[in-house]
Amino acid sequence: MRRVLVIGGANGIGLSIATELAKREEVEKVYIVDKAAVASEFQNKKFEGFQFDLTNEDYSFFNRFSDIDTLMITAGFGKLALFKDVTEQHIISSFNVNTISVLRLIKCFYSKLESKEDFYCGVMDSIAGWMSSPFFAVYGATKAALKIFIESVNVELLKSGTTNQILNVSPGSIKGTGFYAGRTDLGLTSELALQIIEHLENKQDLFIPQYDTVYHAVLERYYNDFRAEGLHSYDYKVQNMKDRT
Repeated sequence: MRRVLVIGGANGIGLSIATELAKREEVEKVYIVDKAAVASEFQNKKFEGFQFDLTNEDYSFFNRFSDIDTLMITAGFGKLALFKDVTEQHIISSFNVNTISVLRLIKCFYSKLESKEDFYCGVMDSIAGWMSSPFFAVYGATKAALKIFIESVNVELLKSGTTNQILNVSPGSIKGTGFYAGRTDLGLTSELALQIIEHLENKQDLFIPQYDTVYHAVLERYYNDFRAEGLHSYDYKVQNMKDRT
């Protein structure tokens, strides 16, 4: 029987992944670690919740999950704001949660990743980590660091002889999550959650949702002229903010 750990799984895409995995007959337990608790309306008999702040210095808390065969890290946050308007504390907190915690968690479970036994590991990154993203300079920087980390460690894993890889999931905006102070809607996130699980269980190293329909062209424009695409991204976000008000 399988046991899964979803970090950041109390809401949004993390909760959706946890919910879809809990439907599997072979999945016995889904541990959810988050700063918040899972709301009563989303509870599942296979869930076992733990509240933990990822900025905590002591990660020995995670030693209790030695029985897992799947690790999905979805914790993270961002703030749409010009760099001049963000506080120094926001910069520190963003890197501590979005980046440093992921490296520490991978370190905690690295022996499982390097093992010859199957271990499924995924990280929610962002398309913002692949290109300049004005109004998201800090968030994009935290995610760009993850991108390079995952790519580098995956090579090390391949060279070690294991078939296990870290899946980098790099979406754009996801409807049905609380990222923009919205409400979790599992009906809107279930399809993406299932796609992520499929890539995870196939031990793939990269999944960019909507790559063929949206992000292939965006990335191509960016690599052809990152300055022009940065200006386009700036104007696009300004217009989106106007549309929301």
